[in-house]
Amino acid sequence: MPNNAIQLAFPTPMQVGECPLWHPAENCLYWIDIAGFAIHRLHPTNGTHHYWPMPSEPGAIAYCASGGLIVALRSGFAWLDTNDKNSIPQPIASAAAPYDTTNMRFNDGRCDAAGRFWVGTLYEPRTQAMAAMTCLERGEVRVAWSGGMTVSNGLAFSTDQHYLYHADTTSHTIRRYDFDLASGQVNNKSGRIFKQFSSNKKPSDGTIYGGRPDGAAVDSEGAYWCAMFEGARLLRISPAGEILRDIALPVRCPTMPAFGGPDMRTLYITSARHQRSVDELQRYPLSGCILSLRVDVAGQVEHAYRP
Repeated sequence: MPNNAIQLAFPTPMQVGECPLWHPAENCLYWIDIAGFAIHRLHPTNGTHHYWPMPSEPGAIAYCASGGLIVALRSGFAWLDTNDKNSIPQPIASAAAPYDTTNMRFNDGRCDAAGRFWVGTLYEPRTQAMAAMTCLERGEVRVAWSGGMTVSNGLAFSTDQHYLYHADTTSHTIRRYDFDLASGQVNNKSGRIFKQFSSNKKPSDGTIYGGRPDGAAVDSEGAYWCAMFEGARLLRISPAGEILRDIALPVRCPTMPAFGGPDMRTLYITSARHQRSVDELQRYPLSGCILSLRVDVAGQVEHAYRP
C-alpha cells in the first residue's frame, strides 16, 4: 500500500467512532462507538472483529498493564476483560464519575508514561466552559483542573513527556501545558496557545472553513496529528505550531488518529456520522467508518494504565 493512500480499514460505520487504540501485544486495533454504546476490536491481518456492548457511553479507553482495558464510561471508570467475548465492564468502586452524569460525560483520553489515565470531560449543553480534566491514578480519581473548556479533546503527550497537549473543540483552540511526569502535575493550568483555528464557519473572504480540533496523537518526531471535525482533514503540526501536512479525508467529521501496525506507521482514523445531514452523508458516504493510511514517520506505542 503506497504512503498517503487512504484505505477503508473497517467498512461498517460507527455512529461516533472515537479513541482508536493499537494494542501491540495483541496486534489489534480497539476503538469505541460513543453513541453506539460499544467497544470494538479488529485484527487487521485476518479481519476478525468483535464488540462489547456498554451500559453507558464510553468516552475513552486504555489498555491495562495487568490485562484487559480500562474504560471511561459516563458512569465512571471500569475494567473490561477482553479475553472474554461476553464480558461486561466491572466498575472500579473508587473511580465513580466526579461530575453530574445528567449533563456531563467523559470524552477523550490516554495514559502517560507513568501509567496514569488522563481523561477530559464534555459539558453537553455546550453553553458554558464547565468541562474538566481528570486523572485516574492507582484506582483513585482526581480533577487536575476544571473550567476554561467545554469539550475536552486532543489529549496527547510530547515524546519527552514534558508537555501535555489539549484541545477545547468548542473554542477551536489547542493548548500546551508544562507537565511533570514524576508528580503527575500540570504546572500552568491555563496553558499556552499552541494552535488557534478560525471559528467562522462562513468566512466572507472566500476561504473554506477548516473544521475544529478533535482527537490527536503525537508521532516519534514529536509532531502533533490532529483530526479536524467538520473539516474533512487531518493535520500534522510541528512542536513549534507549524502545519507540516494537511491531508484531505473522505469523511467530513474525522474524530481521532492513532498509530498502529507492527512498525507503527499505519495511521488509523475514526469518524462520525451521528446526527449528520442527509446531504453530508451522500457527499461523504464513508462517514463513521475506520480509515487508514501509511505514513513516513512512525508513531509511539501507547502507554498502559498501571492499577
